[in-house]
Amino acid sequence: MTITKRRSPTQKKKSSLWLLFDLWFKNIWVAKLIAIIALANLLLVVFDFSYLHLRDFWLQGKVTVGNIKIGPIESKGMTWQILPKIVSETVTKYDIIKGIETYRETDEYLLKVDELETKIGDLNSPEGEKILADLRNRSEEMITNNPFQLANKTGNLEKIKNRMRRHLPNAQNSGKEAFREFWTQEHLRRNAVEELNFFNQKIRPLIAANYFRPLGENGNFVDNFGLIDFPFFVIFLVDFLGRTLYISRHHIGVNWLDAMLWRWYDIFLLIPLFRWLRVLPVIIRLNEANLIDLRQIKRQTSQGFVASIAQDLTEVILLQIISKIQGAIRQGEIVKIISKGNVYIDINDTNETAEIVKIMAKMTISQVLPKVRTEVEDLLEYNIAKIVKKSAPYQGMQKLPGVEKATTNLSEQLAKQIYQGIHEALSSMIEEDPKFDQLLEKLIDNFGKTMTSEIKTQESLERIESLLVDFLEEIKINYVQSLAEEDVEELLEQTRILRQITDVPGK
Repeated sequence: MTITKRRSPTQKKKSSLWLLFDLWFKNIWVAKLIAIIALANLLLVVFDFSYLHLRDFWLQGKVTVGNIKIGPIESKGMTWQILPKIVSETVTKYDIIKGIETYRETDEYLLKVDELETKIGDLNSPEGEKILADLRNRSEEMITNNPFQLANKTGNLEKIKNRMRRHLPNAQNSGKEAFREFWTQEHLRRNAVEELNFFNQKIRPLIAANYFRPLGENGNFVDNFGLIDFPFFVIFLVDFLGRTLYISRHHIGVNWLDAMLWRWYDIFLLIPLFRWLRVLPVIIRLNEANLIDLRQIKRQTSQGFVASIAQDLTEVILLQIISKIQGAIRQGEIVKIISKGNVYIDINDTNETAEIVKIMAKMTISQVLPKVRTEVEDLLEYNIAKIVKKSAPYQGMQKLPGVEKATTNLSEQLAKQIYQGIHEALSSMIEEDPKFDQLLEKLIDNFGKTMTSEIKTQESLERIESLLVDFLEEIKINYVQSLAEEDVEELLEQTRILRQITDVPGK
């Protein structure tokens, strides 16, 4: 009678849960989805990291190429409008995330210039003069207080002063003096439109790029990127915990902590510091999801590593092997190996040397010799005929009719008989014969003992060992170094060729 143990509802739920785990973590499309999400997060991290450095570009949408200044030589280069205004306005809304606000002083300065443009036809009025006086004061304060310093844009202030000095040279070569002259009725009266266009094209963009960024309670600049990064953190955390739990349950001897260490690179997706390190788990996940192929990169990396250490590694290994052999010779291990001594351990109660001799003899006699019989007989026949033709009786009878043919027939018969005799004699040796096996083993054993005994009794044993040690030392000097210095790149090139051959479909 067979008793079937019913599963409890808890076990059924557990099975269903693990079935869901299998479907989730073994599904390549799920892996692709998570990899794409990780890639999107990495791109967002790169954008956030570069935003402050590229904010001028996002703000103005322009690229200048060839703007070079070396001492008195200056090239203005060429400027292209890359981004439409609507794109610039959309991207720069990211200022909210970085906590960027307009800088009150520079923003009011530009607003005052806008107000002046509305009065361009009435610059001689008291109101126009009031605006110009205010701009002169603000220009002097801007140069003195440097409101660009907080945004790390002091370079913009220097550009503003230089451009204004070149536009309105003065004896003091002063930026303040140039601004004072620029914002006067006398100067603008001559060509107000052209002068304001100069300001809007050359000066305004540099002032508009300035910004204010408040400090948070932690002493650092306000940065709200964590609000965007948090949803990605939740996704990566759930995936990380699920995958590590799945690994720990599907591999014997792997606990949850071990599984977390197994997926150590995913931890970079969870920590808010050094976010640029996320490039590592993203690349690995894209490769696991078959969205990119890293095999070629891995090959080149491994080959570069091998090329860097191959020479030293080869030399060390060979020198270590030879040094071990030299040490064994000095300690008399060679004699122990030959004699097998009392410390020799036999693991199968078999004389391997005798067995190998019998196997090789049997294979040669029963399989090899029959297949080369014709060649052996031809060789024997040729040599017999050669010997007969050199003999004195043959020299005297070779002119008689039928002698040469008889010699040939005789050589052929003798060759066959010799081969047959040798083959039968050898065949009889490989027949099952316990007495023969015993005698063969005794011969081999006694030969080894006698050889060892004779070597031990020779006064030249030390001389032989010394010569062997010196010979190995010469190998170290003459061959190991040259082998270690062999062109590793050439060897790697041969390896790449072999891999290409094996990668060809159908090969």
